[in-house]
Amino acid sequence: MHSAPTAAAPGEGTPAVTPTHCPYCALQCGMGLRARGAGSVEVVERPEFPVNRGALCGKGRTAPELLSPGRRLTGPLVRDAASGALVPASWEQALDRIAEGLRRTRREHGADAVGVFGGGGLTNEKAYALGKFARVVLGTSQIDYNGRFCMSSAAAAHQRAFGLDRGLPFPLADVSRTGCLILVGSNLAETMPPALRYLTELRENGGKLIVVDPRRTRTAQAADLHLAPRPGTDLALALGLLHLVVAEGRTDEEFIRARTRGWAEARAGAMAHWPEYVERITGVPLPRLREAAELFCEAESAMVLTARGPEQQAKGTDTVGAWINLCLATGRAGRPLSGYGCLTGQGNGQGGREHGQKADQLPGYRKLTDPAAREHVARVWGVAPESLPGPGRSAYELLEALGGDIRSLLLMGSNPVVSAPRAGHIEERLRALDFLAVADVVLSETAALADVVLPVTQWAEETGTVTNLEGRVLLRCRALDPPEGVRSDLYVLSALAERLGVKKGFPTDPEEVFGELRRASAGGPADYSGISYRRLIEEQGVHWPCPEGEDAGDGEGGAGRGEGGTGHGDAGVGSDGTGSEGRSGRPSGREARPHPGTPRLFLDRFATEDGRARFVPVSHRPSAEEPDEEYPVFLTTGRVLAQYQSGAQTRRVDELNAAAPGSFVQLHPRLAARLGIAEGEEVAVVSRRGRAVAPARVSADIRQDTVFMPFHWPGAGRANSVTNPALDPTSRMPEFKVCAVRVERATG
Repeated sequence: MHSAPTAAAPGEGTPAVTPTHCPYCALQCGMGLRARGAGSVEVVERPEFPVNRGALCGKGRTAPELLSPGRRLTGPLVRDAASGALVPASWEQALDRIAEGLRRTRREHGADAVGVFGGGGLTNEKAYALGKFARVVLGTSQIDYNGRFCMSSAAAAHQRAFGLDRGLPFPLADVSRTGCLILVGSNLAETMPPALRYLTELRENGGKLIVVDPRRTRTAQAADLHLAPRPGTDLALALGLLHLVVAEGRTDEEFIRARTRGWAEARAGAMAHWPEYVERITGVPLPRLREAAELFCEAESAMVLTARGPEQQAKGTDTVGAWINLCLATGRAGRPLSGYGCLTGQGNGQGGREHGQKADQLPGYRKLTDPAAREHVARVWGVAPESLPGPGRSAYELLEALGGDIRSLLLMGSNPVVSAPRAGHIEERLRALDFLAVADVVLSETAALADVVLPVTQWAEETGTVTNLEGRVLLRCRALDPPEGVRSDLYVLSALAERLGVKKGFPTDPEEVFGELRRASAGGPADYSGISYRRLIEEQGVHWPCPEGEDAGDGEGGAGRGEGGTGHGDAGVGSDGTGSEGRSGRPSGREARPHPGTPRLFLDRFATEDGRARFVPVSHRPSAEEPDEEYPVFLTTGRVLAQYQSGAQTRRVDELNAAAPGSFVQLHPRLAARLGIAEGEEVAVVSRRGRAVAPARVSADIRQDTVFMPFHWPGAGRANSVTNPALDPTSRMPEFKVCAVRVERATG
């Protein structure tokens, strides 16, 4: 096993620096940690790491504050039957109680009455072990994770069009070198601040930036062109742009003939969305539509990047598909400095779904319904393929079933009391459970409802891999010991497996788990078999797919061949999980050259059976809930610079709370005047599902028919008390980004 590396100290007596990565968003910015004594560390820059080049946002800089025992859990808690309070307990008592709760539910109600809910912040090793635990130890199909709320619509659209889903099919650095970028529904300046430099460099290099957002965000202010459509109309906008491209003869017919299928049907769908019609739907003036189409088509290269804005809709998969169609029709895919990509949100949102947390997937991004995939993974796990359960419920459907079909829940690294749509209802379902166990770093709002709470290690206290938005697999290295009463999630799963009768197969050493993950992923779409901890240390990350064995290309080619990582089976990966350092397993005995990884996908062919991308015909349809007389205004939600996701961690950091102390309602001055609402006044936002109250923030940087709330806070200001859980039929993504509300003064 490889020990965590430390950089050489800059001078005598100066503590060494441990290279690692930020615990928050999917940039996974490189940083170093230097010991300060008394079990604390300070953050230092790592300018050599290519993604952020040393830059960090306030969340990254202050991340070590949460390592302090005063801000986090330091010992197990169990619910006292007499008082109803959570009280301290030993690890043995807590684990015994969890095992008994899960065992009792299985005995009385069956295996599928036990649910498992994971998180997009878990390392690849923990996500892999959690999926294996659910299917091998519990025998339940009821597992999903909060990453379903992140980029599942983009993933589904990726699969339909390209045959493979990876957030960005190219390195983030390529963004600064493209000719035109359309950024849809992303406020990159606040959600991923170190990435803003790529937009700045894009414009310095002569490229054009188009931002699509109902609000004039900090990111939109930096754009050459800002399009502000009505919430829920991104699909119509993309179709209108494609109509203009076709009408003006700007399609790339040679690319369409050589590298795609299905153009005739997609073209017909676009031509039904003539520009004047799209102008009426979206509210975007026709001259701006024409300007956007012109900027996109006249550039030598171009990209479209989407984020949660268009994806968190009940038609999110089709919406992303429409933007992909625009890229394909103009030849802006599978070519250098061009293509479609998704800006993954959560720290390990990409890797978290690749290795088994998602309800319908097995490690390596294999389909749970594929007999060959089941056979392969079952062989690695040492179980019969028929023993593996089938697909279960998606995240929201799983949460909604709590207290009904699902009687007990094991939850790791998620806070659905704040983050789930229709959150008040989900809180009720959690309270209705027979048994709830939560493993987390802090006592989140969800953990506070649990029967047992387990304190687990954080990013700086454990070694493990994550996969960033580029598909770059990275190694976080342990920099300090956790508090005495804290254990790792891998320890939790191993101890519970043993108590539930599975004595082997759940090691606690992350590198050993990663070795098994490599074998399980070998030959799958997300093939990690050629990646080792040693390589991650030496190379500052490796892009998947990276099959084990001899290099079959230059790492810049298509998917579906050697460099694409399919069809390799599990050749050459030894039982110690170190295949890429040893022999390839071929009878010739030649020394294998490690595969370089695949920074850029689809340059030669797409990952479909015939290597061609697929146009998918789509049409605009209304949101699941449109404004009406009773609820006349749109609500959209999002993040702010100083907080992250449900805020369970960032709300415990003084500097971040000072910058963003609570929720607010952003509304246009004309809407505020019509309602008689003044700046700072308490405002109620009411939907058919609930009510949220927060101070008004009056700003001309939002549409007059729309209000905005950030979703980081619990209590009265909980934005997700109001949001709509209507699901996309393909991705099962809830419609976080658009619902109908009324806005009123909260007094009285």
